[in-house]
Parts: sequence; C-alpha cells; structure tokens
Amino acid sequence: MTAEMKAYKKLAERLDNLPNGFPPTDDGAELRVLAALYSPEEADLAAELHIRLETAEKLSERLGLDYKTTRDNLKSMTKRGLIRAGKCEGGFGYGLLPFVVGIYENQLGSFTKEFAELFEDYYQKTFTQALKMQPPVHRVVPVNESIKMNMQVAPYESAAGVIESAQSWGVMDCMCRLEVAFIGKECKHPVDVCMVFNPKPDAFAGSSDIKALTKEGAYATLKRADEAGLVHCISNNQRGDYYICNCCTCACGVLRGMAEQGIANVVASSAFVNTVDEGACTACGLCMEYCQFDALSVNGVAAVNRTKCVGCGVCVNACQDEALILVRRPEEEIKPVPASMAEWGLLRAEARGIDLSNIL
Repeated sequence: MTAEMKAYKKLAERLDNLPNGFPPTDDGAELRVLAALYSPEEADLAAELHIRLETAEKLSERLGLDYKTTRDNLKSMTKRGLIRAGKCEGGFGYGLLPFVVGIYENQLGSFTKEFAELFEDYYQKTFTQALKMQPPVHRVVPVNESIKMNMQVAPYESAAGVIESAQSWGVMDCMCRLEVAFIGKECKHPVDVCMVFNPKPDAFAGSSDIKALTKEGAYATLKRADEAGLVHCISNNQRGDYYICNCCTCACGVLRGMAEQGIANVVASSAFVNTVDEGACTACGLCMEYCQFDALSVNGVAAVNRTKCVGCGVCVNACQDEALILVRRPEEEIKPVPASMAEWGLLRAEARGIDLSNIL
C-alpha cells in the first residue's frame, strides 16, 4: 500500500471508530471515496482530530506541525465540509465529523457523477453492515394532521414540533436523490425538500446551498413532501433536531437498505401506530400504494401490520375516506429516545463495542 493510501486508511479507521461508523471493504472502496475528498496531507491531519473541538494552535503543538500550514489545512477542510468547526475553549476549534450524517451530506455544492459512482460502489458493499447498527441514526416522525386529535405529543415526536422549536428554517436539495440520478436511477420524488433548522435567527442568510425559509415556508415544504408520499425522518434524539429528511425507499440511503437489501429496523419507529376505521374504509387500496414499509394489506377492508408500521402517517394523509388515523402505541411498545446526540453516540458506541476514550 502506498503512503498516500495509508493516509486514507488511517482516516477511514478513525471515522469507523466514531459511533456512526464507516465500515471497511475488501477492495478499499472506502479509501477511494476519501481520496476523492481529501489530499493525503489533509487525510493525515483529519485522522488526528478528536470529537471535541481543538484549536489549530493546540493541534499543531500536539502533533509537532507548523502552525500556519495546519491552520490553512483545517480551514480548507472546514470550507469543504470535511471536518466540523466552532467556538471552543481557547478560541475557534476543529473536530472530527462522521461520514454519514455529516461529510457526505456536506458535498452538495460540489457533487459530481464520479463521486456519486464511488459512493454507490461503497454503499452497495458496506451499508448492509452500517444500517444494521443500533440504535438507528434516524427516527420517523409524523405530521400532526395524521395523529388523533387531543393526543399528547412531545415536541420531538412530530415534524411540527421540530419546526416550532427552531428560529431559522431552510431547505436544500436531497443528496440521496441527486446521487441516484447521477447513477441512472432517477427518483420521481421532489428533490428540494431536505429541511434544515437552527436555534439562532437568520442562520441561513447568505448560504449558497440552503434556501432560507420563514416558518410558514417550512410548513409549506413539509406539506409538499407529505403530499408526495415521503417519510419524515429526524435524528434519533430528543434535543438538537436540526433537519428533517423527507425520505423514500427509491433514493434514501437509509430506506433503500430496507427496500433493496431487506434490512429491518433501519429507522426508529415513531411513538404512534396506524389504525383503521373499518366502517369508513372502502378497500380502495390507495393506502398500500403510499406505504413504503409493506405494513398494509386490503382484503375487504384495510388491515395494519403493527410490527411493520413505523407510524409515519403518510398513508393517513393520503386516505381519501379518512379511514386511517395514528394513535399512540402502548408505553411498553415505545422505545426510549436518547435525550441528546451525545447520549445516542454513547449507546451506539456501547452496542458496537467501541472505546471512545482515545477519540473524544
């Protein structure tokens, strides 16, 4: 293995030691993905970063590197979405960013057919393994209209709650749908429905990739995604929900795993489950067309497979007879939602048998 590829292997191993994971392949597909994003020098430097932010001064001192060169490389990688950055003790710091969700999604402004093909090759070889990791990265949330009235709903349990918790709202193109289009499997669903949020006002002003929205615009985008039959997914935690992925089994990197590779539990279910008003149901079968989880059947009347139903509510809003509604699952069926991304990371690391002590 050349010195350059050793640098990418070192970074790949570092990324795989994050809770999110970055599984290796037999033929080095993950190294080719990284080589398309980082120079060997950048890969060497990124592989030394921790999860917690560290200033360029401290990092260069710790590694015995030239400060100016280190700072310039860190700034360049930050600008290209390859590492994370922000305020920390001592000034402005830099840290590791997971490949998904993180580095991959940040490539929207520079996405190419070549990179799409490299990623698809890697996806097909490893993401069966990645998507089986628990707890899931994503959690399904319904829109409020699909939930039975007068039902108590926590802010993190619905798409509306996520929107209401933000101070800035934005929308961007979906990387997953761009990727499948590049490889000749174009998805029929709308592309411009990837929603992002921020707790600070005017956070997306001046962004080249994110179109800033008002709160009303965010609700309109959510409605448009809902009408297109898309499943609303957020990060699997109670606090710090900064996006809503409007997903489908034909393009979404997560839901494709379920549809193409038969992987169960790729997303965490919502706290709700679909129910049928048999008196109102006309057995038209429209709900089956909208369900992406094969949770519905029709034999004289619609029936719900409670095990397969993730409580997304897509079929509820599509039902013209208003015969479907989401109700809250019994408490013993509702899986606990990690309080924060940090808690989620600790649970994932424990499930994977990862020691985070040398990477924090």
